[in-house]
Amino acid sequence: MKLSELATRLGAELRGDPELEVTGVKGIEGAGPAEVTFVANPRYAGLARTTAAAAVLVEPDFPEIPTATLRIQNPYLAFSRALGMFYQPPAYAPGIHPTAVIDASAEIGEGAHIGAYVVIGAGVRLGPHATLLPHVVLYPNVQTGSHLFVHAHAVVREGCMLGDHVTLENGAIVGADGFGFARNEDGQWEKIPQSGPVRVGSRVDIQANACIDRATVGMTEIGDGTKVDNLVQVGHGSRVGQNTMLCAQVGLAGSSEVGSNAILAGQAGVAGHCTLGDGVILTAQSGVSHDVPAGKMISGSPAFDNRVWLRAVTVFQRLPELLKRLDRLEKKFAAAQEKDEGQA
Repeated sequence: MKLSELATRLGAELRGDPELEVTGVKGIEGAGPAEVTFVANPRYAGLARTTAAAAVLVEPDFPEIPTATLRIQNPYLAFSRALGMFYQPPAYAPGIHPTAVIDASAEIGEGAHIGAYVVIGAGVRLGPHATLLPHVVLYPNVQTGSHLFVHAHAVVREGCMLGDHVTLENGAIVGADGFGFARNEDGQWEKIPQSGPVRVGSRVDIQANACIDRATVGMTEIGDGTKVDNLVQVGHGSRVGQNTMLCAQVGLAGSSEVGSNAILAGQAGVAGHCTLGDGVILTAQSGVSHDVPAGKMISGSPAFDNRVWLRAVTVFQRLPELLKRLDRLEKKFAAAQEKDEGQA
């Protein structure tokens, strides 16, 4: 593809040779003379001057460099779109593998690809253009929208509902039983039935080995456009708004509520029955046991305002030095006091 064509398709301003041929995209340190790269983080701006890439995707006001530039408001998004122009994932033709087990009452939409050893239960309604790769299991009465894509070994439990363009990566579990037990009169734990399904909106991605638990009563809900990373745990009866990011190993205890456009960074945790407003950001490894108003950035465990946390961490690092200073002051004060008492 010529650089001019790539610029046109991306909507970028080209500064450089329009006839230059490019064959792919790569990171800034590994890109070669026929590949396009990008700079979205100022930390890597210096590398743009030494990269061997054919061209660099940059913001419109980026300084001039010897290498050709494609100037666009969001270089990272443009890089993602360029990647999609050069890399095409495997395509799966419509058809049903002979080893698949499909209940006679299931409704299979047009254009479905159903792989080896897939199991589809009674009453399932599978929307058009679905792709189910080997060993996927849909329990009875699952309902899905169009263009569902489910990777190998993912499971959707009974009665769960998925919107359009949902992707489940390998080992994702939607609708497993919530962690509900009540202690009986003999001191033993009795399992509480988990009767409520999971409803997943449209354009939702649920990554590998993430678990979205079904509700005790009511429903667990994941809003449109939300992205759920590897090993995330969403507890029973929780609700997550639209376009929210739950990063790796995030844990939501039962009945948590997270608003729209929130970001929970890696290993952040939310205690049960807490509410996080729209646009909340929890930084990595934060632990929240209280409600958080919309728009707040929270850090630490127990978590509190990010700006205060940053100052507290700075002080924490100086504690050994401050302790020594305090010890010297205490000794100096004690000596002065002893001297005063002797003079008295």
